[in-house]
Amino acid sequence: MSDRMANLTNATSLQQFDQLLKNNSKSLTVVHFHAPWAPQCSQMNEVMTELAKEHKHTMFVKLEAEAVPEVSEKYEIASVPTFLFFKGGEKIDRLDGAHAPELTNKVQRLGSGGGGAAGVGDVTKEDLNERLKKLINAASCMLFMKGSPQEPRCGFSRQIVQILKDHSIQYSSFDILSDDKVRQALKTYSNWPTYPQIYANGELVGGLDILKELVEAGEIENTFPKTVSLEHRLKSLINKSSVILFMKGNKQAAKCGFSRQILEIMNGAGVEYDTFDILEDEEVRQGLKTYSNWPTYPQLYVKGDLIGGLDIVKELKENGELVSVLKGEN
Repeated sequence: MSDRMANLTNATSLQQFDQLLKNNSKSLTVVHFHAPWAPQCSQMNEVMTELAKEHKHTMFVKLEAEAVPEVSEKYEIASVPTFLFFKGGEKIDRLDGAHAPELTNKVQRLGSGGGGAAGVGDVTKEDLNERLKKLINAASCMLFMKGSPQEPRCGFSRQIVQILKDHSIQYSSFDILSDDKVRQALKTYSNWPTYPQIYANGELVGGLDILKELVEAGEIENTFPKTVSLEHRLKSLINKSSVILFMKGNKQAAKCGFSRQILEIMNGAGVEYDTFDILEDEEVRQGLKTYSNWPTYPQLYVKGDLIGGLDIVKELKENGELVSVLKGEN
């Protein structure tokens, strides 16, 4: 990159990354978590270069996900390419995957004063409804709430999260505070004026009061039929072999660098193990993160217990404890 592109840069350490966010806190910063071995990342780097020419007030940062694990783990980067959007030092949005049109839209929408792009990012009502439909159907149980399950931002959201947890209901959530367009439009779309809102198989169930009624009537498990079966399925998958690795790809072909590295270590340990390709099953991929409370892949289980990801396996190897852990002796 020539020096003229002052708003396109690389971050190669946590310190440098924090400094970039700090220096650019007044405008939008777009961070591309990439990997040099992934062709879709190279393609998105070209898109970023073009966007950087257009949006001079936005800072575009490339960060190699595996080279700066402290940042990747902090923001739960599970695959490449992933884009995070920051303003005022805070993360305000996220985009997973190589979606050039959506990246362009987000940059136009989130970047203020972006050099004559005003109006281009205005989303039509049809586009927005299409997006709402996708969000509502993103999981068999979908919760629109304030904040996240880990950090609910209102009492009603906190209560609803607790009810879902108490009844072991698998769900995905969307933080309506992160997207004002969704927040406003969903009220009209579903004809339900308040949050949280919970959906089952694409249909609105209601808010906190309705959920409480379902609990009292003993109907909550029937309302979200797939929940129990997914939990059973995850349990049986985890216990299928005494050592099982949930990864991207399989033993013959790892689909990400983290998975490739863990395979090398496992093969070197000389202990029998099985693998499960989470790219082949989106329900398991999402459900297992919640079930085991571990946000990234690969994940290694021994005798039904989560050991951890690549970093933990590396530590065990360095400490000479890996083989005994894999054999279930610890």
